[in-house]
Amino acid sequence: MADKVIPVTQVLEDSFVYSCSFEKRRAYEQFVQYYTLAFQISGETHIYHQNGKLVLRKNQLLLARKNQLIKSTKIPAEDKVYKSISVILTNSALQEFALDNDISSDKKYEGEYNLQLKPDALLKSYFQSILPYVEQSKKINKKLATLKINEAIELLLNLKPSLKTFLFDFSEPYKIDIEKFMQQNYHYNVPIENFAKLTGRSLAGFKRDFVKTFQTSPRKWLQERRLREAHYLIKQKKKKPKDIYLNLGFEDLSHFYTSFKQKFGITPAEMLIQ
Repeated sequence: MADKVIPVTQVLEDSFVYSCSFEKRRAYEQFVQYYTLAFQISGETHIYHQNGKLVLRKNQLLLARKNQLIKSTKIPAEDKVYKSISVILTNSALQEFALDNDISSDKKYEGEYNLQLKPDALLKSYFQSILPYVEQSKKINKKLATLKINEAIELLLNLKPSLKTFLFDFSEPYKIDIEKFMQQNYHYNVPIENFAKLTGRSLAGFKRDFVKTFQTSPRKWLQERRLREAHYLIKQKKKKPKDIYLNLGFEDLSHFYTSFKQKFGITPAEMLIQ
């Protein structure tokens, strides 16, 4: 029976990620460090990113840009399994491909960070060729992994040549407005280092600019900001604590309850019934 099968997340050579489950699952917040090419085999992936939400359905392809924050929910098809395969396109892999193929791009990419693509027969066959490795827990050596990564890049450019600017922009994030960024992204539960990178700063520079902007440390501000939003959602919107704590960046319900009571003097549940 499906409900007796343990969900699987298989990673091969830090290049291929296979996910299989039989029940709705909320994935952890992610700092997407590298370009990622994801193919939905069955079920749906609901992806919440900094500019909205998208749904990846069966036989759809997502090309996600590096250096962004996302949340996702894995939803199996009715009476069926959830399956997806992702190919990680690292900076070094893309740079080596560009050198080998005499590709240069001096234009900074400024478009959408998440592109939904309709795969052609070649890309569908490509993902089918990876499936035996990830499903049967077979190892894939580094040489073969490199060949399959390069094949994925080649097939993407064959599908849509204009992706050259998307894939081969090797510039680092530039310094952006720290206050606006944090107000939009405080609910992501990721290390401070990732917030720093996404705002175009070193960790030390981020902490320095943060204190200048908010007059407190990043950790204290994040805690306070998340609790204020929790207070609003529970008191004004009558949201149940168990339905909001993860979305606000708290790691577990117990920690959320303790922090909330320390801040407001009552538990979230007590506030809900007031």
